[in-house]
Amino acid sequence: MAARHVRVVSHIVPIRPPEVYDTYWRFAAERQEIFFRRLKDQPYPWTDDPILTEFKFTNAYRASDRVSQYLIRHVIYGAHLSQEPEEVFFRIMLFKLFNRIETWEALQSKLGTITVEEYSAERYDRALSSIRAAGDPIYSAAYIMPSPRRTRGSKHRNHLLLLDQMLTDSVPRRLVDCRHMQQAFELLKSYSGIGDFLAYQYVTDLNYSELTNFSESDFVVPGPGALDGIRKCFANLAGLNEPEIIKFMSDRQEKEFERLRLPFQSLWGRRLQLIDCQNLFCEVGKYARVRHPKIAGRSDRKRIKQKLQPKPRLLSPWYPPKWGLNQSIAHWQQNTFFGMARGG
Repeated sequence: MAARHVRVVSHIVPIRPPEVYDTYWRFAAERQEIFFRRLKDQPYPWTDDPILTEFKFTNAYRASDRVSQYLIRHVIYGAHLSQEPEEVFFRIMLFKLFNRIETWEALQSKLGTITVEEYSAERYDRALSSIRAAGDPIYSAAYIMPSPRRTRGSKHRNHLLLLDQMLTDSVPRRLVDCRHMQQAFELLKSYSGIGDFLAYQYVTDLNYSELTNFSESDFVVPGPGALDGIRKCFANLAGLNEPEIIKFMSDRQEKEFERLRLPFQSLWGRRLQLIDCQNLFCEVGKYARVRHPKIAGRSDRKRIKQKLQPKPRLLSPWYPPKWGLNQSIAHWQQNTFFGMARGG
């Protein structure tokens, strides 16, 4: 189906997007279908889409991804973990500086329970150095982690010193006092090595906790991948900037799924938030390299690097309690598998 004119009710003129615009919504719907098929323990392949079958893409909802789920379950809200602001901030930032589950678990194995009360940069430096010496990576390959502007040894030591400085500067308390996500974003961005992209990722992760309670519909910062996807989806931004385009997508989601007759399954009633629409632009930018190879973005990348390696059935997802989803999920799973058992 050819994309129709899309109008934004504001000061701008009509936008005529290329075919990737419709692909954005189809990708979101099918990627979410895959999520639910995996939850129902359906066998691989979970889709007829050959690109989604061959290559790895993140979920339509950021909080459903493996690393985010681990962060929420085991780093923020794990059993017996302190919910004091300084402790929550310390655990989240320590985890996110490396963004790798294996690194977190290796630190736990070497150091025991991870608490700010027992933290010292020197002790953690030794533990991380021993992990590296064993030949194991300590940083995730999901995105590049620049080193803070320091000259005191290794990259990971500089990140530990950065965390030290943030604790010294009472950043946890200052975050609690922030009234808006952008204010918290600016606070994090003021530190060396934390640019726009990382500051937005970090404030989103911190907002999974009870440390803050910002609306996710008021502020967004597009990363490089999202900028590439936006360029592919829109031939003309018609006077909007990229954050406004992301807001436009969030506002129109129900209308576009209806227009394309796509039965989109939301996250148990939770709409796609700005962070999710931002991430979808990044993923669709990659997807379009194969589906729409002639449509150029901001980068010259032509191939998708990461191949899909099918994993066993998903664990039941668990989200920040303040979202009010977990009871609905438990009921959904009980009804789904009870129905499947009766049908069998």
